[in-house]
Amino acid sequence: MSFQVAFTVEGKPRGKGRPRFARRGNFVSTYTDAKTMSYETEIKLAATSAMGSSKPLETPVKVYLTVKVPVPTSYSKKRTMACLAGLERPTKKPDIDNIAKIYLDAMNKVVYLDDTQVVHLVVSKIYGTEPFVAVHILEEV
Repeated sequence: MSFQVAFTVEGKPRGKGRPRFARRGNFVSTYTDAKTMSYETEIKLAATSAMGSSKPLETPVKVYLTVKVPVPTSYSKKRTMACLAGLERPTKKPDIDNIAKIYLDAMNKVVYLDDTQVVHLVVSKIYGTEPFVAVHILEEV
C-alpha cells in the first residue's frame, strides 16, 4: 500500500502573495509579506502534525485540494442556498492557482522534499458554511 496523508486547515483560504521588493542601499532584496508567511506557517504546522514521525516523501505524489470559501454576506437567501447546493461556484479571489501555490510551497520539506515531485494536482473551489482547505496527498507508485 502506498503512503497517504490528509489534513485540514480551518479558516478563510489565502492565495500566495506576490513577492515584495525593498531597496537596501545599492541592492534590491526580495521578501514575502507577513500575511503570506503567517499562512504558510499555519499550513506547515498542520502538515507536520499530519505527517507525525514520517519523513518527507522522495517519490512522485498526487495532491488533492478542496477549497471551501464562505458565501458573500451580500448574497440573497435564495442565491446563498443555490451556492451551498453547488449550483453556483465561487469566481472571486483568492485565485485557485495562488491557493495551490501557497499550499505546495508550504509542504516543501514536510510532506515531500520539493514540490517538483507533484505529478498530479486537482484543486476545486466551492462554497461552504465554514471556510477551510482539505488536503490529501497520495504517493504515486
